[in-house]
Amino acid sequence: MTQSSSTEPAGAQAFLAVCGNTHLFPGARCRVQGLSDPTAFAADPRPVELELRLSDDVVTEAELHPSRQVGPVLAVSAYTTGAGTTIEARTWLIREFARRGDDVELTIGGRAET
Repeated sequence: MTQSSSTEPAGAQAFLAVCGNTHLFPGARCRVQGLSDPTAFAADPRPVELELRLSDDVVTEAELHPSRQVGPVLAVSAYTTGAGTTIEARTWLIREFARRGDDVELTIGGRAET
């Protein structure tokens, strides 16, 4: 039996994160939706699975992991953009978490060393 954290939606596998671009880069932003307590999550992020919806409506899987060595990171699966560009799997540092209404906005930092 797995334990669910207070930030997990009942019966769901992943939170939706809406991104404003077709790919991630330093300074890009994504808004995580459906968190039960966005203020607490922004202040103390926990590991969660995400479905990133990019601006071209492509959806890919990602995992958010707080890391003691480098800080929070976002591991994104490989995907193909709507225009057909293949983007390899990458891990990104998260520069900032901020509450924006009912969402938590992630600001992408640089690429994490893997």
